[in-house]
Formats: sequence, structure tokens, C-alpha cells
Amino acid sequence: MDSGSFSYVGLYLTMGDPVSTSHAANFVSVGHIKRSPRGTMVMEPVSAPRDVALICFTSGTTGRPKGVAISHTSLIIQSLAKIAVVGYGEDDVYLHTAPLCHIGGISSCLAILMAGGCHVLIPKFDAKSAFKAIQEQKVTCFITVPAIMADLLSYARKENISGCGAVTKILNGGGGLSAELINKASCLFLHAAIFSAYGMTEACSSLTFMAINKSEPQETENQLSSHSGGVCVGKPAPHVEIQIGREDINSSSSPMGKILTRGLHTMVGYWANNTVDTSESVRNGWLDTGDTGWIDRTGNLWLMGRQKGRIKSGGENVYPEEIELVLSQHPGVAKVVVLGVPDSRLGEKLVACVNIMDDWKWVDATDEHQGEGKEVSSQTLQEHCRINKLSRFKVPRLYHQWRRPFPVTTTGKIKREELKTEILASLQPRSNL
Repeated sequence: MDSGSFSYVGLYLTMGDPVSTSHAANFVSVGHIKRSPRGTMVMEPVSAPRDVALICFTSGTTGRPKGVAISHTSLIIQSLAKIAVVGYGEDDVYLHTAPLCHIGGISSCLAILMAGGCHVLIPKFDAKSAFKAIQEQKVTCFITVPAIMADLLSYARKENISGCGAVTKILNGGGGLSAELINKASCLFLHAAIFSAYGMTEACSSLTFMAINKSEPQETENQLSSHSGGVCVGKPAPHVEIQIGREDINSSSSPMGKILTRGLHTMVGYWANNTVDTSESVRNGWLDTGDTGWIDRTGNLWLMGRQKGRIKSGGENVYPEEIELVLSQHPGVAKVVVLGVPDSRLGEKLVACVNIMDDWKWVDATDEHQGEGKEVSSQTLQEHCRINKLSRFKVPRLYHQWRRPFPVTTTGKIKREELKTEILASLQPRSNL
């Protein structure tokens, strides 16, 4: 398009209800309002902090995406939380790595706007464009999900990129980073504080934060470790209340339960049929996050997994995220997803879909072992689980080598139902007819 085609860009305000089908909205230019005699305007600015500012859709990993109505106040206090915890300021140059249609992207964008920082936008994330922007624009901060961080590190290794010294802040969400990714990221972004955040669209992004490369080594190791208590996701932000709901938990001695949150950060409701439904997932002001976990004595939240993703195997509750963290620590495993498939004896049995590292070899029971040390098999992975003290009923008995990228949403989250359908199809006995 010829840049000289337009002399200026017009700015218009909508007067009335643009969603209404009975009354058409009036579009009035800002210039017209400025020229109008004082006193002729019938509408005055109204403060509406709890009114809906935007509708943001969930990733849809456990079903169809839902439209989440988020208020002005929620966006403001989320911005303040990110400024307070991550430390965004007016000297920051922020690279947009996440789409603005998702809560992580838009909430971080608004935090940088509030802090007065500079924005660098690229049409769509890819590692090459991101590194070009980082180097040319002296980017100081950006957000990631594990898939984005893995892509950045892989590209940096292939292109021999080192020492991105301008980057000082990285906020990761959408799933935890493995110890290997954290170590490599700390070496590449030497001066960056790396934070991990746990949250969701319904809570206007981040609920808890945790610095994962600036604490003491033993503390970091304890936080990243996986055991019967799940995965540590840090402490709640200043504006966030979190409690554990245990009404439906049978064992009175167990600290585990539903993760509930309350505060001005929670959604107004779900958007359905041109109305906001506030009844679902909110009881007495507490929002059910859909996750299960517990809080330790120091106030850290430990995440077990999704309530909907819980696998019932042999009468025991199994959370796939816990097993995935253990298996991903094996040096030959690039990515792993654990699923539950129907079983006549156990109800559900555990299947681990494993994507191995490029320089490792997958060995079946019928294959001949070469003894070179870079081999992965069902037996070695089971032994790895036992060495890492994973309870016996949590150790997968069936392992499936996955040779292509896992199906993911636009934010990098695994589409578990889609993957489960493919695995079930592959497990079906083939007909000779």
C-alpha cells in the first residue's frame, strides 16, 4: 500500500450499544466532539471498573474454547502485579512473542503500557524473527511458553548465538520449564531473571510467580523437583487469594484439594449467547481453577494437575503432569505426554507418548542393543521412574514412540484429546480382512 494514500488516520468513538440489534450504533469522530458546543453532549464519561473490558478465549485443551469476560479492574491489577513482581519499567523494550488474542499476550502488553515501556511487534513468532528483533531493537524482556523457549534455544545453538546481554527479564507461562531448559536459557540470556507464572484466562493471567534462576541452587532444585507433592509454582501475587477446597477429598489427612482463588482479578463470567454467565465455576466469590494442588508451610502452591485430566488407574488418582515431569528429566527424552486409555482391569492404564532427542535411538524389546549408552526403551524409562521414586502405580507400563510434533494449541498447550484419539487408533488390533 502507498504510504502517501492517506493524509491522516481518523479516530472515532462509538455512541450507543454496538451489540444491540434493535438500535444501531452511532460513530462520531473525535474531531466532531471537540468542535461541538459545550453542553450539547448527552453522554458523560462513566467509571465502570467491573464492566467488561474484553472477551478472551481459553486455549480449549480440555474441550471447546470458552469466551471469558474480563473487567477493567482485573486488567489493571494484573498489570500492577507483573510490574511489582517481574519489575517492568519505562526503560524496558518488550518483544511481543505471544498473540494478543490470548490472555498472556494481552495482559503483559498492558503491563508494559502501564509501565511506559517500548513495544516491539513481529507478525508471528518464529525464532529467527525473534532473535533479529532482540539484537536490532535491544529487547530487554519478553514472555515464553516452554515450546517458544525450546525453539529459541534450538535456533541459538544452530546459529551459534550467544550472550544476549540486553535481555533482563523473561516470564514463562503455559507450563513449567525443565531444568535443562532453565540452565540453557540462563547461559544464553546471561543477565536475565527468569520467572515462572501459573495462571489461567479466567483469572486474568498469572496467579502465582516464582523466580527460577535467581534463587539458591538447593531451593531451585527443591522447587523444580517432582515427588508425591506435585510441582511447585510459587507464591500468589499480592492481590490474589488462594485456598484449597477439600470438600470432595476423601482423606482428611491429605492437604490436597481443588485450587480456588478469589479477588478482583477473577473473571466477570463466561460469554454465551450474548450474555455473561456468572454461575459457572464461581461459588461464594471463589473461582474453581479446575486444578488440584496444595499449599506448603512457606506459602508456595504445589500443582498436581488438571481435575479434568486426572487419570483413575486401579482406584488411584494419577495426574499426568507429575509423571511427565519425571520422564522429561531423562536425557534422551525431548518431550513426553502421559495419557489414560481404557483398560478392563484397571479402568484406565497409563500410556507415555515419548518424543526422543535427535541423537538418541529408540530400542524396542525385539531390537538388538548396541550398548552405546544413547538408547531409550520402555525398560530404561520405567527404571528412570523408579530411581526418581515415582510411586509404582504411577509408572507407565506402555510406551509409544512419537515421531512427529505433538498437536498443540496456538499457545503451545498439548491437545490431549486429539492425541488420545490417535493413540487409541494405533492400539487397535489391525484387521486382516
